[in-house]
Amino acid sequence: MAVKWTGGHSSSILCLNVNAEGLVASGAERGELTLWDGGGALAGQLQLPKADDVTSVVFSPRHPSRLYTSHGETISLLDVRSLKEPVERFHVNEEEINCLSVNETDSFLAAADDSGAIKVMDLENKKVSRSLRHSNICSSVVFRPQRPQSLVSCGLDMQVMLWNLQKARPLWTTNLQDCETEEDSPQSTGQFFNPPLAHSLSVASCGNIFGCGAQDGKVRIFRISGAKFDRELEFQGHSLGVSQVLFMPEAYWLLTGGNDGKVLLWDVSSDVGKQQKSPAKSLQRRKASTRRDGKLNKVASNEHARVSPKLTIEHGEKVNWISCAEIKGSKRVLVADQSSYVSVYPLPEP
Repeated sequence: MAVKWTGGHSSSILCLNVNAEGLVASGAERGELTLWDGGGALAGQLQLPKADDVTSVVFSPRHPSRLYTSHGETISLLDVRSLKEPVERFHVNEEEINCLSVNETDSFLAAADDSGAIKVMDLENKKVSRSLRHSNICSSVVFRPQRPQSLVSCGLDMQVMLWNLQKARPLWTTNLQDCETEEDSPQSTGQFFNPPLAHSLSVASCGNIFGCGAQDGKVRIFRISGAKFDRELEFQGHSLGVSQVLFMPEAYWLLTGGNDGKVLLWDVSSDVGKQQKSPAKSLQRRKASTRRDGKLNKVASNEHARVSPKLTIEHGEKVNWISCAEIKGSKRVLVADQSSYVSVYPLPEP
């Protein structure tokens, strides 16, 4: 059963984030921003101007008191020690922002928006240093741990891209639709075609493995090697779109949340871990199986059966955001949905 944190919002909660000290921020529709302590008690509330929906909240990795929030086309920097008017406001995006990410050195902030643009701000000089672009809505952007100049992004153009801040063009791009094979196709299954619009990304703490959740209900795991990435794994646990993916701090434990109202916990360490130890075998397998007649093919036909969730939470509501926090010495998953409260579930220890 979920513990519910109530009294912080009157509208649907759209986003969550947790800082290094266990403080939780939640953003909701109509400009509502709330801070919670680890026990679910209110620690602060703010009504952001114009009452635009708060679509993303992210704490600075280096300065836990700094909170970046996106509402409409605006980014506001708040000081959580004194939650009043924003310390600074930035207007660099032309359309509604969907996702914010701050790199681990706290030197750059990326903001992805509905136009497909990713505006990368130099936080020291307080100006845009790069403008990157998808051809449709950019739904997620994430800086890679241990590589502060590198980031990945995805969007409703079904593209997943790897960027380096020294270049304006992507280093590597994959179209998720190209990963479909004969056995995935609607002709063979007789199912209505559901394009793999990409909704969410999360990079593991190693910086080289990342997961992508898409509208077709599948989770795809990629490995970055230098200036490119390859698909390592693909599995399906959700009957509707995967709205959220989140790698936990532990190596290769992944949380996913879906439009089907489920939250699933996966352990992909035996798959990506083995390949980490034996890159030659991984490369050999990929060469043998990823390309045929110039098209990408599924890595292994039994992947879907081999990977199964370690934990299934029947949350019951469409998941807007998931986050992970340590509360009273044990891990919890925080879930935001269409309601005005945060649901908190216990997680098993890895």
